[in-house]
Amino acid sequence: MAARHWKSDPKTWEKSGGEGPVTIADLEVDEMLRETLTAARPGYGWLSEETPDTAARLHQDKTFIVDPIDGTRAFIDGSRNFAHSIALADRGRVIAAVVYLPVKDQLFAAALDQGATLNGETLQASHREDEAGATVLTAKPNLKPGLWPGGPPPVTPQFRSSLAYRLAVVGQGRFDGMITLRDSWEWDIAAGALIVTEAGGAISDRHGATLRFNNPTPQLPGVLAAAPQIHRQFLARLTPPQA
Repeated sequence: MAARHWKSDPKTWEKSGGEGPVTIADLEVDEMLRETLTAARPGYGWLSEETPDTAARLHQDKTFIVDPIDGTRAFIDGSRNFAHSIALADRGRVIAAVVYLPVKDQLFAAALDQGATLNGETLQASHREDEAGATVLTAKPNLKPGLWPGGPPPVTPQFRSSLAYRLAVVGQGRFDGMITLRDSWEWDIAAGALIVTEAGGAISDRHGATLRFNNPTPQLPGVLAAAPQIHRQFLARLTPPQA
């Protein structure tokens, strides 16, 4: 469905409130996923970037958390690095997840306590122990010295537009970590978070807290994902020194 619009000048407009662009493809994928998944599981809640939110999901134990197209700017620009991100949260904890890149035909998947895979092959996150020179997916503003009381980590930064994809390739072990210090929408994070942890990586918000989903305001205060030792080093740098 997305591929039909990709590189075909899809109808595009800006969301209100400076929330970025949306395309006709985002809405078509959202509608298809919502109809299909909620028909199969009518008792589950629904949270999606492209569906008006309601409080109804807060009363369900299980909730789908979906970004129909994560990386919409990349999609508009003709990049291959956009993804469909689908997660299922049970009382705040993600128990099943898929991140799919349709143009690359890469299907990342995970289930709680069952591991993570890419096109059926088991994933293993990085084992790197030293942050110096680690390859980290992040936007450069996240490494401004003023954001890091202990100084920014001496990493090698790279960038991908889709947060879900960034997390998935950290789970794959292609990169040692991922940093975003900005408040992040749950639908960008939920699926990739389970892929990281089921592949043996570590993930938290910028304060070190465990990620919980299906919150009344569906945002998280930043996300750090990395090899476990590097994750600890990042958190130490973000912690103000004791007086």
